[in-house]
Amino acid sequence: MTVDRARVERLTRELLEAIGEDPARPGLRQTPARMGELYAEFFSGVGEDPAVHLERTISVSHGPAPDTLPSGAVLLRDIRFRSVCEHHLLPFAGLAHIAYLPGEQVVGLGALVKVVETLAARPQVQERLGEQVADAIAENLDTRGVLVVLDASHGCVTMRGGRQPLASTLTIAARGELSDPAARAELISLIGAAAPHAQEPGR
Repeated sequence: MTVDRARVERLTRELLEAIGEDPARPGLRQTPARMGELYAEFFSGVGEDPAVHLERTISVSHGPAPDTLPSGAVLLRDIRFRSVCEHHLLPFAGLAHIAYLPGEQVVGLGALVKVVETLAARPQVQERLGEQVADAIAENLDTRGVLVVLDASHGCVTMRGGRQPLASTLTIAARGELSDPAARAELISLIGAAAPHAQEPGR
């Protein structure tokens, strides 16, 4: 799906008028066009299938490095992401940590980043985002277990309402063998040992 930039621009002008502003004044003249570009970027994942990023896999036993068979989980930490909360259309941003127990087929680490980016680039809530990332990996990759931990700061918490600039939200989604809290305890410890605090959106 392609964002209708022209429509976004038109509606931005209406919004500026609705709050009592003049969209023709110098400081706002280019704002509708900028919003069209912004929305095209922030919502580029609407209608996109994250599974396409997991199609190219590598055989562990018959691939280019059969002597590097993982004996445990593959953990990719500190994936920076940003999304837009669907409740107030304010940004939330932070870090995603993904772990999976590989089977015969593994995937390039960059593909995991692409899955997060695709699912984050749409109106979201953090809880659902983590579950969707976990489902995409569990359903499309040869794995015995998946763990997705998101740590994010939300504009609707830091900039409005209670205005808590240091507050962050932590969510966990798990599939397969890593659904057992005891089985994922080591991974949670490894994530927490080095993961910096999520940054406030816009900083």
